[in-house]
Amino acid sequence: MKQLYLKYRGYYKDNFHLAYPVIISQLGHTLVALSDSIIIGHTGKVPLAAVSLGNGLFSVFMVTGIGMSYGLTPLIAQENGRGNKTAIGHLLSHSLIVNMVVGFLLSAVIYFGSSHLTLLRQEADVAAQAKPFLRYLGFSFIPLMLFLSFKQFAEGLGFTRQAMNISIIGNAINIIIGITLVYGLFGFPRMGVVGVGIATFTDRLIMGITMAFYVLRAPRFKPYLQTFGFSNLKMSSVKKILGIGTPVALQYIFEISAFSGAAVMVGWMGAAELAAHQIALSLAAMTYMMASGVSAAAGIKSGNNFGKKDYTSLRLSAIASYHMVLVLMGGAALLFTFGRFLLPAMYINDPQVIHIASGLLIIAAFFQLFDGTQVVGLGILRGLGDVKVPTVITLIAYWGIGIPLGYLLGIRLGFGVQGVWWALLLGLLAASVQLFIRFHIKTKKLVEEA
Repeated sequence: MKQLYLKYRGYYKDNFHLAYPVIISQLGHTLVALSDSIIIGHTGKVPLAAVSLGNGLFSVFMVTGIGMSYGLTPLIAQENGRGNKTAIGHLLSHSLIVNMVVGFLLSAVIYFGSSHLTLLRQEADVAAQAKPFLRYLGFSFIPLMLFLSFKQFAEGLGFTRQAMNISIIGNAINIIIGITLVYGLFGFPRMGVVGVGIATFTDRLIMGITMAFYVLRAPRFKPYLQTFGFSNLKMSSVKKILGIGTPVALQYIFEISAFSGAAVMVGWMGAAELAAHQIALSLAAMTYMMASGVSAAAGIKSGNNFGKKDYTSLRLSAIASYHMVLVLMGGAALLFTFGRFLLPAMYINDPQVIHIASGLLIIAAFFQLFDGTQVVGLGILRGLGDVKVPTVITLIAYWGIGIPLGYLLGIRLGFGVQGVWWALLLGLLAASVQLFIRFHIKTKKLVEEA
């Protein structure tokens, strides 16, 4: 074990310093939903179920935006590895246009789609409260895309701490405004579910403006922004960004939409089951975003080493990222196991919901390692520009295995919400194994050819 540590020690250190701000920044996205659930949970299970439904549906759009913005990061990392500063500002200009177009289009889809929640066969009072909440989440999508555009640019260059700081401040603002509006403090009316929606919109608006101002004004970025502007736009650059961003978005969509599809199936079982599903899912999503931070750092290092053609360091750094995520998610598994009753009690006082959620957290503990390794595998391959085959792998794992098996176990065979979650675990296992095999074959081949 000591020999293994000494072999990878330098890579652990480099990856950690790059990864921990990304982890905290990534957590910011999930902590918004987590704080919304905790704030609203103590007002009853119907409002909590409404927030669960809204966040579950919005998460599909959010990860689409995150995925599209990731089209920039490996390109920036590769060009930085080659020392090509001229191309970097040019890429930011095109990525900003792509991301904002995506932001406005999907915001409109969310707004108009929120009027048709009853088509998902949810309870009427849950759907009624989810509608205005989902609309505020839709409005927040535009400043979220602004934030992500500049965040991915900075992180592609290896500057990860500022986005972390902005995320921490943004989440504090979200919690303060959320509590104030939900419970009607300081003379404000008691707004319930709408209050957490307004808080989330305000949080993301401040974050987007602050991140853009930081990147455009910070002296450290000036050498990279000489070619930033909108007077020399090229469709070839847009296609290059979309060529990575679109498959990455689909990878996220296939996984997150599988969990959202699971939420719809669980909603057929009742409000208590859906509330418990939301509690367990929000906790699992938090650890997933932590692993996603390790994945993003792994993608940056892989892209940078790929640009330098240093394939030995690429492989060793990637393996070190696998080690790191196994330790991280192993700790999360222990937390879920021993805290399975305490953690749900943070959200709600309903004994029935806590009992159901505690059972789901045991299953969540099992799939932590698979969830972590599959997202790191995606990040490493993304840094290499390999996104098409991993996209097919995620499609098969989640929609070819997870959801059909979830319907069979949970609905047809009557195992309920736990049956749905065991099926999702098998989907994660399938994705994890296939992505690791692909990483191993591709990087081994690069090292041998070099």
